[in-house]
Amino acid sequence: MEIFIIVTIFFYIASTAGYIAYLFFQKNYLHEAGCYLLAAGLFCHSMVIAYDFLKSGLVPVQNLYQILSLAAWMIAGVFLVFQYKFNLRILGVYAAPLVTLITIISLHIPRNAVPVKNILNNFWTVFHVFVILVGEASFALACGLGMLYLIQEYSIKSKRHGFFFRRLPSLELLDNAGYACIAAGFAMLTLGLISGFLYAKIIWGRLWSWDPKEVCSAIAWLLYAAILHGRLALGWRGRRSAVMAVIGFAVLLFTFIGVNFLMKGHHGEFTRW
Repeated sequence: MEIFIIVTIFFYIASTAGYIAYLFFQKNYLHEAGCYLLAAGLFCHSMVIAYDFLKSGLVPVQNLYQILSLAAWMIAGVFLVFQYKFNLRILGVYAAPLVTLITIISLHIPRNAVPVKNILNNFWTVFHVFVILVGEASFALACGLGMLYLIQEYSIKSKRHGFFFRRLPSLELLDNAGYACIAAGFAMLTLGLISGFLYAKIIWGRLWSWDPKEVCSAIAWLLYAAILHGRLALGWRGRRSAVMAVIGFAVLLFTFIGVNFLMKGHHGEFTRW
């Protein structure tokens, strides 16, 4: 199985190189190469995740290595879907390096699983983790689109129609694609939180326990709800939405990294090594 891990990394790195080359040279074949290489890496990555599942018989979220690996796999898959829908070729310059970085980081983390209490090996755990990661992958892409929007907006306002202006799509396309990512991510995050609350009631006897991750996840949910409400009811578009998409993803990163390593809670035991 180590060979599949090596091949996965190779394809992800090659995909990153392809997308970066596309950024500079704007040749269609470079974009296609980056896309196909990322898809190949995703396939090999799927084999690695499936092997971990079949070998242990447990959902592959037993430690930080598996969770990071699953997160990278999810971002790659969600990106390919959004790229197909919006034809945002330039987004690969953000997505492919992000997937590669997360995957490489995961490989430098010990793979020893934490003691399992059977609560991770059932349908509700799979559903909860899956939809949460789909949501967070969508928010990661929204963050990237927000940053691209801000770069393009700066190029236009400064009247420096140089490198990025000629290579980035219109502000309207970036804004609409970012909104679609946030809407999809919000729907998945909502499902994930609801399933988590219901499962907590079954396992711990209460829907809400003021666990640090629960609190931070609720804050992130409220922030993205505010972004959607502002767009639909108040007409928030453009720069404001882009900035809030970046801030929202920063909150999610703190929820995953800061909460798990700096605060105690019943989620942290699965993401420490």
